Amino acid sequence: MTSPCCARLQQDENLQLMQTGSVMRKVKSRNWKKQRYFKLQEDCMTIWYKSKKTGNTKSTFSISDIETVREGHQSEILQSIADEFEPALCFTIVFYGRRANLDLVASTAEEAQCWIHGLEKLIETVRNMDQKEILDQWICDWFIKADKNRDGRMNFKEVQDLLKMMNVDMNEHHAYRLFQMADKSESGTLEDDEFVLFYKALTQRDEVLKIFQDFSKDCKKLTLLEFVDFLRQEQLEVDNTEEFAMDLIARYEPSETAKKLHALSIDGFLNYLCSAEGSIFSVSHVPIYQDMTQPLCHYFISSSHNTYLMEDQLRGHSSVEGYIRALKRGCRCVEVDTWDGPNGEPIVYHGHTFTSKILFKDVISAINKYAFRVSEYPVILSLENHCSVEQQDTMAQHLKSILGGKLVTSTLDGRIPVQLPSPEELRGRMILKGKKIGRLEDSLGEPSEDPYMGEISEEEDSGDVDEDKKRSKKSKDRLSEELSDCIIYCKSVPFESFKHSKIHNKMYEMSSFTEYKARKLVREPGNEFVRHNACQLTRVYPTGLRTDSSNYNPQDMWNVGCQMVALNFQTAGVEMDLNDGLFRQNGHCGYILKPLFMRHVDTNFNPDQPQDTEGYSPVSLSIQVISAQQLPKDQNSKEGSIIDPLVRVEIFGVPIDQAKLETKYIENNGFNPIWYETLQFKIHIPELALVRFVVEDYDKTTRNDFIGQYTLPFKSIKSGYRHVHLLSKDGTKIPPASLFVYIRITDIADPVQDLDG
Repeated sequence: MTSPCCARLQQDENLQLMQTGSVMRKVKSRNWKKQRYFKLQEDCMTIWYKSKKTGNTKSTFSISDIETVREGHQSEILQSIADEFEPALCFTIVFYGRRANLDLVASTAEEAQCWIHGLEKLIETVRNMDQKEILDQWICDWFIKADKNRDGRMNFKEVQDLLKMMNVDMNEHHAYRLFQMADKSESGTLEDDEFVLFYKALTQRDEVLKIFQDFSKDCKKLTLLEFVDFLRQEQLEVDNTEEFAMDLIARYEPSETAKKLHALSIDGFLNYLCSAEGSIFSVSHVPIYQDMTQPLCHYFISSSHNTYLMEDQLRGHSSVEGYIRALKRGCRCVEVDTWDGPNGEPIVYHGHTFTSKILFKDVISAINKYAFRVSEYPVILSLENHCSVEQQDTMAQHLKSILGGKLVTSTLDGRIPVQLPSPEELRGRMILKGKKIGRLEDSLGEPSEDPYMGEISEEEDSGDVDEDKKRSKKSKDRLSEELSDCIIYCKSVPFESFKHSKIHNKMYEMSSFTEYKARKLVREPGNEFVRHNACQLTRVYPTGLRTDSSNYNPQDMWNVGCQMVALNFQTAGVEMDLNDGLFRQNGHCGYILKPLFMRHVDTNFNPDQPQDTEGYSPVSLSIQVISAQQLPKDQNSKEGSIIDPLVRVEIFGVPIDQAKLETKYIENNGFNPIWYETLQFKIHIPELALVRFVVEDYDKTTRNDFIGQYTLPFKSIKSGYRHVHLLSKDGTKIPPASLFVYIRITDIADPVQDLDG
């Protein structure tokens, strides 16, 4: 069976050479360089490689797993062998998620270029696939897996094996009936088009057909007016609906005849429902849609903790790759933990542990290169500074020479600011956060008192103990004047109390808290934390007791307006799902404008008493979970086993909004399970709520296995019939796995009456 991707690319010379295969060195370290035979498979979607020496172990990876290809010595591993192999021979394959990069050395520069350009073309092709092409490719992948003898045909035994692989437990007689129906040539095997026919019969979406027929007079097509009725009544699309319907038909209807009639067939209708416009995530929230001219403290800022670590905090690997991955994920505040290094060069690592060490200047170079590739809005470098004055001076010199004009070294207009600048004003700039000698006013002209004394390091990583006692024990260290002068809008200061901050702190001064300290402040009566965060920046970070680099729930901190809620980006889990979900909107730029009721210093908002909020308007959220499509198996599931999926919907927000409801599980069907179950929620503060869809494989004896999830802000949800395109544990796409749901959101007229009761 020919891949739709491959059919278009067969004439490409680079791909033809890649299909012939190449012997290249796979490099894991300066001392580990082994020859491997790499070959692009006939489907143009899979790279296969094996040991050159033994020829036994074979591995594969998919083109859809690759994020990008970097040419030359662009990884630490390849830099370490730069004296041995010239950059023209080297390249790095970077994968999505947390999978380690693949560093390769080709035999010739021409061979390297062939693989680099060939892979780039394939990556681009995959990236530009529409939903139909993704599904066609998925069908082709399964056909190739199931065609054991590689003869381009599938007999019924192979089809039965395929059904198990695809999570389908089907009655043998029913499966054979579908097989015979598709076997038009009556050869006892299925070939290209016959297999597609079999697949279509297998995946007939009766639940979608029912909706289509409800609006279609002749049950064969939707006329323009019938489609407009559907868009208005069910999808609640009210703006330029007729024009919108015409555009959707032009883009998603496969039949030219139907297009000319301005009509939509069932195939076109399904294409629309599976598209971005049919997704649960509002397309209007995909680009930057928020006001970016407010002061920095009015935004939630995507923030990373221990950014240099790839694993845990005790023995993990430190790498500039941590910064690259965080920045490419939309992170806007990275942590740089600096210590004195050999030869006068500061190093970055997790102090007093066995984590590996990297040069400070290499970290800054990587940040400089990748800072603005995903977002043009400012990057904050949170310095955790443990260096001597001499090496602090070196840090300042590296920062200025590498970052140049991007580094903010003075207020934007040269005057004392009355409020923090906005993301828009700081577009393309980098801000240092750290300790500073004296006041900002002093560095703009007036002499400072006691210029050389101050605590260098601000983080207290040993857990929930009294920070003031620890601070008094700490020795006072000298600060470098040159580095101090680079701290402008994010001066780190100790926190004493909200009252003290209100009276004494300047708006450019900010404090950092461990999660324990922050939780104590969240629990204090009243809404002082919310008011504090309306005019000052706050950073929260995980306690040092989390040696496995696990994370805390960021929602608690967002509920009180903390801007920099720093998480370990290297650790997958619900906490990073929430972070990705919040920052999925607004162009993925890393800045989300806080709700209006959190931006005034005299706000009355209290997350524990949301009913008292000015403009309080709770809503009812109804989610009918209709069906799921092509769910993957858990990687650890037994061979031949089929999943028993259930769907759970979780609401994260202010305490009263936290809720979870789930469907029953469907036995032995991960391919097209049907539920038609409705889950109802009441949401008091929609502006802070996140909705997380989770699919699990039910197990009555042990813990359920995770299958997929999708998290998004409540305010980004579209009403009507929508597909939820599921993501893996790492937050990467797993097409074509999805949920099909029906969403209704209604205002609750009488806030006093609890409609859930």
